[in-house]
Amino acid sequence: MSLSVLEGMGFRVGQALGERLPRETLSFREELDVLKFLCKDLWVAVFQKQMDGLRTNHQGTYVLQDNSFPLLVPMASGLQYVEEAPKFLAFTCGLLCGTLHTLGFQSLVTASVTALPACRFQVVILKS
Repeated sequence: MSLSVLEGMGFRVGQALGERLPRETLSFREELDVLKFLCKDLWVAVFQKQMDGLRTNHQGTYVLQDNSFPLLVPMASGLQYVEEAPKFLAFTCGLLCGTLHTLGFQSLVTASVTALPACRFQVVILKS
């Protein structure tokens, strides 16, 4: 299955999750508040844990850090899996992008892995 198909599936799931959010959540207008919500509430709902870090350059680019990403933990025993790990992040990139879309933010989400099971998601909020 191609990565774009997985990302598209994640996008649709993210949209559905976003539509089921409490009404007060949908009233977020500040980018940083939305990203904090993703790192705390959404991550707990999906992965039963919070993100480990959130950084920003205050110009629409955010880096979300998860030091023990649940989908990568099983492959953390060997360095040979580092190259394959990004394939397991395509769905999650789509999930984040779809949720942001429902909350009214167009975005581009990419992921990277340098050491298993940690990963980073870079979120760029696109200005209209």
